[in-house]
Amino acid sequence: MIQKTVLITGGSSGIGKSIGLYLVAKGYTVYGTTRSLTRHTNFTSYPLLEMDVRNLESVRKAIAKLLQKEGRIDVLINNAGVGITGPIEETPHQEILGAFDTNFNGPLHVIKAVLPQMRKQKAGLIINITSLAGYMGLPYRGIYSATKSALEVITEALRMEVKDFGVHIANLAPGDFATNIAAGRYHSPVVENSPYNEAYSSTLQQINQGVNSGEDPIIVAKAVLKIITSKRPRVHYKVGTFTQRFSLVLKAILPDKVFEKMILNHYKL
Repeated sequence: MIQKTVLITGGSSGIGKSIGLYLVAKGYTVYGTTRSLTRHTNFTSYPLLEMDVRNLESVRKAIAKLLQKEGRIDVLINNAGVGITGPIEETPHQEILGAFDTNFNGPLHVIKAVLPQMRKQKAGLIINITSLAGYMGLPYRGIYSATKSALEVITEALRMEVKDFGVHIANLAPGDFATNIAAGRYHSPVVENSPYNEAYSSTLQQINQGVNSGEDPIIVAKAVLKIITSKRPRVHYKVGTFTQRFSLVLKAILPDKVFEKMILNHYKL
């Protein structure tokens, strides 16, 4: 049996690292990616490749290097991403474009780079790490929600386009997990004389508390393994607390305004 080779974008920290460590322990050959190898000179858990998902040439070079080393790529886990918060009106548009560049364009760059090899192998699996936030518009997280929602939807289309090549694609949407994402998230500044000042400041505090008190990312890693070992991966997988997952059920069955009221009450807006 061929040992499967797994590539995890954003594999040097957070959820990506948790997935990588778990899969290594399960016997997989794992490679992670990072934008800067010089920042991770002491990383020895598994090999890291330098890749900036926003740069197509950087992506191609990293994939070529991996194929030179292993000759195949069985699983791609599109995990690299950035957070962004702020009132939509006050969020600099360059930051909005940057979030889409990493969270949406980035995964597409990597998918396009690995598909030729997966077609050649007549086998492959792509797992896009999205977010439960991608299933709903959340106040002061609208841009982030939109980037993840776009990735969820394009996966649905892409699955149908590549089904005849032996390639499977699935989305895995986590809720809040204890990672360092808050430290790297772009926060639109809380402006003292802004009409959004009080509401945004309060909501931002709740968002950060949710991440800090989130669940162990090993839960995400176990969900990834479940997808990898599945003969027929589903389109959508969701991991998070019962409340987080149940909110999606409520969104599906409640009138829009009732659900909106629930969100407003949750954030005390």
